[in-house]
Amino acid sequence: MSNTVFTWPVRIYYEDTDAGGIVYNANYLKYMERARTEWLRALDIEQDTLLAQGVAFVVRKVELDMLKPARFNDALTVTVTVKKLKRASIVFEQEILDDAGLSLVRGTVLIACVQIAQMKPFAIPEPLMGVISGAC
Repeated sequence: MSNTVFTWPVRIYYEDTDAGGIVYNANYLKYMERARTEWLRALDIEQDTLLAQGVAFVVRKVELDMLKPARFNDALTVTVTVKKLKRASIVFEQEILDDAGLSLVRGTVLIACVQIAQMKPFAIPEPLMGVISGAC
């Protein structure tokens, strides 16, 4: 795959933090999810349209390396890069950077395409495959 990187800005709100004033760890997954959703949207792929067609992208596996904490009011950038595109799945490399460009969190996310009725792997529809492969 290419090194095409999509970026999405995130601001840390008070509600994102724990009693110590740092981002609660599960919220990093939310930021990554939002960035992937916006990446799809930038490709003109809307997930509600896919759902109406009985198709969904679901998280199958996540690996995170939390390097440094983010804090209330930080301005972060979440990156999305396609590492591997297969018939029914996409492997993303994602990173969350602080405003100085330092890496706070690195992750790999495996997304599976499924047919909702059976919740079983389903080939990414050909029109989508073309759009996604063209963006990589």
